[in-house]
Order: sequence, then C-alpha cells, then structure tokens
Amino acid sequence: MKKFLITLFILIILGGVAFFFGWVQFSVPVGSVGVLQSKTHGIDPKAIRPGEFRWVWYALIPANVKISVFKIDPVQHTMKVRGELPSGNIYALFAGGQIDFSWEFETFISYNLKSSEIVSLAAEYNIISQDELLAYQDKLSAEIETYMISYVTAPEKTKELEKIMAFSSTDLEESVLEQFPKISNFSCMLKINKYPDFALYHQVKGLYEDFLNKQREFTALSMGKKAENRIEMMLRMDELERYGELLTKYPILIQYLGLIQGAVLP
Repeated sequence: MKKFLITLFILIILGGVAFFFGWVQFSVPVGSVGVLQSKTHGIDPKAIRPGEFRWVWYALIPANVKISVFKIDPVQHTMKVRGELPSGNIYALFAGGQIDFSWEFETFISYNLKSSEIVSLAAEYNIISQDELLAYQDKLSAEIETYMISYVTAPEKTKELEKIMAFSSTDLEESVLEQFPKISNFSCMLKINKYPDFALYHQVKGLYEDFLNKQREFTALSMGKKAENRIEMMLRMDELERYGELLTKYPILIQYLGLIQGAVLP
C-alpha cells in the first residue's frame, strides 16, 4: 500500500509538471499576445492570449517550442498633407486676382493592429521580436499615409476634402479601415494650417466652365460657316469644271452662248 501511494504521488507530481510546462499562456503577460513556434509543428495558427487556457503536448519536448511575445500598443503617427484644389491655378488666373486655392493640414492618426492578425503577420513577414513588429508598424503607417494623401488629393474627392476640412465626414476613416483590414480602432484628428475658399472656388469653376462652353459654341459656329463656304466653293468649282469639259467637247456652244448673250444685252 505504501509503495502504491508513493508511486501515485510521483505520478501526480509528474502530471503537474507536465501540465505546468504544457500550459503555454504562463509565458504571455496581460496586454500581450504570444505566437507559438515549434520545430515539430511550425507556427501554431492560434495566438496565445493571457487568461485563455491553452495546453499543447509538444511543449513538453525539450527545446522544441519557442513563444514570441508581442505587446500590442496603439500605433500613433503624425503627417503633414498639402495640395491644391484641382485646376486651382487655372481658375485663379481666370479670375484675374491674387487667389490661392492651396491647402495644408496636419493629421494625427491612431490605430491598433488586430491581435488576431499577429500570427499571420509573424508567418508572412517572419516577425519574431517586438522590434521587428515595430518596424512593420512603421512601414504600415507609411502605407496608410500614402493612401490618405492620394485619397484627399484625388480630383473627384474635392467635395469629400471639403467635408474632411470641415470635420463633418467619417468616410476617410471608413475607407482606411476597408483598405487596411489588419487594423482596428482607427481615428484621425486634423489641425488645419491653411484653408482654401471653397465657395469662391466653386463659383470661379462654374464661370470658367461657362466660358469654355461659350467658346466651344463660337468655335463650332465659326467652323460651320467655314465648312459651308468651302462646300459651296467646291460645288461651284465642280460646276465650272463640267462647263469647261462641255465647251471643250462642243466648241460650237461658245458661239451659241455668245449669240444668247448678245440677244440679252440691249
């Protein structure tokens, strides 16, 4: 009986040790996410989260498992965006005044990488340390910056830019989240440094378009008159050419036409 109890006690201890070393979330502190990589199974597709029970048997194999721990802090990025309303310099020249349709603002963006994407990022970009994750976040922030600049400077987005600079649009934030599905909690704050006169811009743009339409109408009318005169001349030349061929073929008609002309004249 004593031998049985000793054996049972040893088995319990061994089971506890196995349970402890197989319980992988012990390695991941609160506020972080772990990525489990083993020599036998590669990168585990499921992230390790603190407080979530996770036990893997191959963690018992010595030197088989490595857990990379990543702290997922909000990413903050500042950028300056400047540009000019579409064809703004042309409209300014047309208006004949010292008008400036350029604009400039600073934007402060903040976002989080989705913790559910950490495993796929680690596998895709071979990210195994916090520094490598920070380098990826810097690259991602630069891509978001490029996208936002192209978004607000697109000619067809003038109305949207006006809403953004009036702090009355969420379309930009929604567009960024749609374009970059690996992030969440995206927010954007603006500091306007130079605000263009949108009302004057739309007014001058309308006048310029009216001017172009009138110019097209005048050009079309002028070209129509020229074309009509050219057609009339061509018909006249064709008629004279036929008369010439007829008189060459029948010279007697010259005398006949002379008689008619003499009969008509007094």
